[in-house]
Amino acid sequence: MTEAERKVWKERIENMSHLEMASLWRFSPVGHPIFNKNNGLFEVFEARFKKFGGMTVSISKKIGW
Repeated sequence: MTEAERKVWKERIENMSHLEMASLWRFSPVGHPIFNKNNGLFEVFEARFKKFGGMTVSISKKIGW
């Protein structure tokens, strides 16, 4: 992943809602760039998701299974 691609992904993460983040966490396909721990995006995603409170019961019920 290039630095330009990483910057675009970081910007996307910063603009995601709690619901969008929870849905991505639960339903993302294997190999999704955000969850690749080698490119530094997961740490950004995880920190923001934790600020929202993470996977709460109410957000979990909203996104379903």
